Amino acid sequence: MPRISFSRRQTLLGGAALGAALCVPALSRAQSRPLITHGVMSGDVAHDGAVIWARADREARMKVEWSTTESLSDPRTVPGLAVGTPTDFTGKLALTGLPSDQDVFYRVTMSDLADNTLSEPVLGKFRTAPMGNRDVSFVWSGDTAGQGWGIDEDRGGMTTYATMLSHRPDFFLHSGDTVYADGPLKEEVELADGTIWKNLVTPAKTKVAETLDEFRGQHLYNYTDRNVQAFNAAVPMISQWDDHEVTNNWYPNEVLAADDRYTVKSMQTLSARAARAFHEMMPTRQTLAEPMRVYRKVSYGPLLDIFVIDMRSYRGDNTANTEEGGTPFLGPDQLAWLKREMIASTATWKVIASDMPIGMMVRDGDAAMENGANGDGPVLGREQDIAAVLSFIKAAGIANTVWLTADVHYTAAHHYSPDRAVFQEFEPFWEFVSGPLHAGTFGPSDYDNTFGPEVRFAKHPEAGQANLPPSDGLQFFGKVDIAADTGVMTVRLMDSADVELWSVELEPKTV
Repeated sequence: MPRISFSRRQTLLGGAALGAALCVPALSRAQSRPLITHGVMSGDVAHDGAVIWARADREARMKVEWSTTESLSDPRTVPGLAVGTPTDFTGKLALTGLPSDQDVFYRVTMSDLADNTLSEPVLGKFRTAPMGNRDVSFVWSGDTAGQGWGIDEDRGGMTTYATMLSHRPDFFLHSGDTVYADGPLKEEVELADGTIWKNLVTPAKTKVAETLDEFRGQHLYNYTDRNVQAFNAAVPMISQWDDHEVTNNWYPNEVLAADDRYTVKSMQTLSARAARAFHEMMPTRQTLAEPMRVYRKVSYGPLLDIFVIDMRSYRGDNTANTEEGGTPFLGPDQLAWLKREMIASTATWKVIASDMPIGMMVRDGDAAMENGANGDGPVLGREQDIAAVLSFIKAAGIANTVWLTADVHYTAAHHYSPDRAVFQEFEPFWEFVSGPLHAGTFGPSDYDNTFGPEVRFAKHPEAGQANLPPSDGLQFFGKVDIAADTGVMTVRLMDSADVELWSVELEPKTV
């Protein structure tokens, strides 16, 4: 599969090099051909369709061909899409009418709008969701290029993506912090062992993101990594966002008055730009009713429905989170949607893809709380929305719910039970945490007893250690396998070296 690679110096000087090239009076036809700059991606795969993403280096027409044979000798062609400056030359095309449970091979080319010159094609593949019963396997994690740890090509780049690819999963659930828009990179970082971490640095990664182009550049930075490009071309993605797509611990009504890194102080402005960049740079399905909406359901056959939720866009302010009347977290529309879709689901397993864990206490400074947990005791603040979901699941008799998340930069398995909880109107359930994919490693967190979490497994740095680099090996992902014959879900917590750290088999319950 063709790909483009950049040295650190080439990337930094790319803009100047392009300007110089435009001054050359005569370019060969091959040199003047359009480029697909950052590989290809597929996402939000259904039993009969998928979304395909690519980016050109100029105004062009994006052409996608697909076939169920790898040779693509007799492909079907999707009507083309003109891409240009309004979307930073990115395009998303929806494939429809695909056969279910089939390997689909696709080819993307870009045609120059001025003279119809064609780019080199870039190839990708995915498998459509089944309509019948078959084994399902997928991976999940979060947190890419955070805390100053970018692409060090001498260390192989973002290698956890290569490890996940070796499992050939049906799809990848990216649980948020897909980028670190608030995390500028230094070219070199001295490590504890005396060696130097050498970041590839692009212009967008030299400061916090504020403009739309700077937010776009956060995503494009990750896509320059060869491991990420290979993974994206072979594994469809279900993506969600959390805080670092905008800035750390953000909430909609925040004003960044005290943060001197930002000239744009309005969180409404920053989050609107970040949301647009997120959807431009991800193969997400969007709706006209709410084009920037992240929450959605992705069905993957009779064994699995994934409910992607958004704990960021509709929340109230970050306070001590102890309001007796509650404060918004999911918001009323999303909460109603989740209840409606879960009760309508006929899938054996209902995975709630959450961008934050439930029982871990994540703080925002000394006095405020970042997620739902706020200390031992009854349901208060944002916990009201979690309690509403859990009590609804029990009252509606919805079986086999599992929560998957990331955010806290270590891996853990949590079992929740009313026997240990202050709030008791729910059925026992599991929550599994993984990450980071390629970021600093932290932990452990404190827990509160509102919903009765019990830590069955955790792996994190030793006490007193924080922001460990990816080269220390504490990078994590999770793998889920659902057996068609028994319906058993096996959850494995893995590290970047592909070592299985812990696993559990979950028997499905019948209602």
